[in-house]
Amino acid sequence: MKNTEIEMRKPHTKQLWRAVIKDWRLYVLLLPLILWFAVWAYKPMGGLLIAFKRFDPQFGVWGSEFKGIDNFINLVTGVNKVEFWQAFRNTFIISAYSLIFGFPVPIILALLFAEIGNETVRKLAQTATYLPHFLSEVTITGITLMLVYSGVRSSGVIASVFQQLGLIEPGVSMMQKANYFRPLYILVGIWKESGYNSIVYFAAIMGISPSLYEALKVDGGNKFQEIRFVTFPGMAPTLIIMIIMRIGNMLTIGYERVLLLYNANIYVTADVLSTFEQRIGILSGNYGVGAAVSLFNSLIAFALVIGANTISRNISDTSLW
Repeated sequence: MKNTEIEMRKPHTKQLWRAVIKDWRLYVLLLPLILWFAVWAYKPMGGLLIAFKRFDPQFGVWGSEFKGIDNFINLVTGVNKVEFWQAFRNTFIISAYSLIFGFPVPIILALLFAEIGNETVRKLAQTATYLPHFLSEVTITGITLMLVYSGVRSSGVIASVFQQLGLIEPGVSMMQKANYFRPLYILVGIWKESGYNSIVYFAAIMGISPSLYEALKVDGGNKFQEIRFVTFPGMAPTLIIMIIMRIGNMLTIGYERVLLLYNANIYVTADVLSTFEQRIGILSGNYGVGAAVSLFNSLIAFALVIGANTISRNISDTSLW
């Protein structure tokens, strides 16, 4: 029986190698991408062992003392539990608000771009909205701080408006008030990424057959009916895939912008998992706990992707796998 199976596999193996040899140029082009993933995505996974050890740089990952799940217990119920759950809550709240308020904006922009008939005007509008994506976080943060700066002689535009409305006192910085951080962070994120993210949705709209719009016009449909009955159904697969990916990043907030904006006075609303990990793992030298935060974050993100994909596959025909 085993010999028969081996004989059956031989022709398939030969066909596989023939295909590889025939299209060897494509595999050579694929090689740099494979090497990149091997070096930057898979090799660093060995560092996850630090989450289960009392890491000492002197002894390295393999020579450090094994602690089991003590680092995770320390996070959840131990010395760092207050800061950890505060960072977890802030991360989830900021991500949830960003999803609720930020996810529709690129879709709306894509719909608006599709309605601009003049190609030159449309390209200029798209370029203007794409531009903030290519600015560094330092530049974005500097602009934000100038807008919300509150001084005795002069204040930023946003700070001046809030002062006129009586929401803040003159000379009091908005960045010293914890309740202003989340709205500012979300608004800056929407301004920076919405234009660039609209590219995917605009491409999905352009892929819809014009005959569907013409048929609806013949039936007397108006513009809103076109969007409801043609555009949104045509965009549905793209929307589902994008929202699954967005849900998978619910607990992933880059530390750069937060680190540049926050201070000790607003930790209660500004501290997120990535900054907590950086502060406790690198600045405090507690590498094991910092790695445990990262692994915990990754496991939750993995569970969210699996759950969102399963729900999507059960209620629609579209899913990541």
